[in-house]
Amino acid sequence: MQRPWVSCDGHGQTPGSTSSRPDTHQEHPGERASSEGDLDRRTLISRFAMAALGGLLMPSALAQVAFQPNRRTENVLVFLFLRGGADGLSLVTPYREDEYFRLRPATKIVAPRPGSDLDLDGQFALHPGLVDLIPLYREGDLALIQAVGSQDQTRSHFEAMATIEQGTSTASGRGAGGWLARYLNSTRSAADSPLRAVSFGDTLPDSLRGSPQATRLNDLDDLRLTSAGAREKEIRKNLEALYRSSSDEVAVAGLQTLQVLNQIEQLRSAQAPRTSEAYPNSPLGRGLRDTARLIRASAGLEVACLDLGGWDTHVVQGTLGGAFEGLARDLGASLAAFARDLGPEMKKVTVVVMTEFGRRVYENSGLGTDHGRASIAIVLGQRVQGGRVAGEWPTLAAERLEEPGDLRVTTDYRSILAEVLTKKFGVSDLSRIFPDFTPSPLGLLA
Repeated sequence: MQRPWVSCDGHGQTPGSTSSRPDTHQEHPGERASSEGDLDRRTLISRFAMAALGGLLMPSALAQVAFQPNRRTENVLVFLFLRGGADGLSLVTPYREDEYFRLRPATKIVAPRPGSDLDLDGQFALHPGLVDLIPLYREGDLALIQAVGSQDQTRSHFEAMATIEQGTSTASGRGAGGWLARYLNSTRSAADSPLRAVSFGDTLPDSLRGSPQATRLNDLDDLRLTSAGAREKEIRKNLEALYRSSSDEVAVAGLQTLQVLNQIEQLRSAQAPRTSEAYPNSPLGRGLRDTARLIRASAGLEVACLDLGGWDTHVVQGTLGGAFEGLARDLGASLAAFARDLGPEMKKVTVVVMTEFGRRVYENSGLGTDHGRASIAIVLGQRVQGGRVAGEWPTLAAERLEEPGDLRVTTDYRSILAEVLTKKFGVSDLSRIFPDFTPSPLGLLA
């Protein structure tokens, strides 16, 4: 399955074709799963035994988690990438600036009423779709950072994404692999959980590439005997009887696999959300739900990566009542449900939300916005010095814009990530994570 991250060709042109991240999985002849009716008992047992042999003669991630529970971690980083270039001027609107309304006559968000919850500080207002984040902002657990970006000047989705995921100034910088992979590799321990770093989605993000500790999942519900269908209990019983009748390596691995599946099934049922409010039924909502389940299960999770795509709003942006608002509501409701679900355990969690770049300050003729430079970042957690819009605001004055009409970057995205790694994860040598970079303190974390 391919996921549509952007709606243009990656460089701002919209010829009518939809670009997407390539699916790295290539289907081979005979690989497609047979239907349940075609899967006889002998074939299933044979396939399952070979899978068990291949996956569990060496200690597997699932086996280690199942048989070595209570791998509690002191801190967890959740990194959420808004792919497509999210319009920070719509998510956090500078409603006191006349230039904003002049340059966006059709896509603007009207100024909030005096005393409105959406009025953040008398200068900026939160998008109505993010209203679920207001309690977290007022409680001081959420900070919004304006004018965030990298030094990449290409305004290409692919180059800009690569820059941020590599943790460099530009896509051709000196980073080896992803910045999260470098962090994980530089702090490895024999006691690390096999689920120390998990990515929810179709592909492993570039930020984790280069780390042997990274695991990709679509969701926790994938971890089951999917080929068995409605006959799963019956087939499990037959498999257990088959494996107990022998003592060779295949039988031992098969029994271990079944025990792992039973443990994962218990995790799914025991780690239900604590709150009565459900997560949004979206890939992001389900991914954050499963992230919370892994945290509560003490599975040793330290890094979780998630994506929310679709922010490439060249045409009919739908700032209110359209596509943009739908994305904003998904983002706000998912993050709020995650924080409520974890409750006191949020004290060890830091959520960082970023995008590859923002949008042009002025709207285009298609009632959308083109690729720009700076956007916003969001940091959420109980140790966050929140309840404020941080960062140096460059203003929308014409002389302060970056050609050809973009919000200027005043906060390098790495300064945010560096502060999280030093304050929450105790990293002392940032040069191993972000080569040739000196961060500027932002005071985002206590």
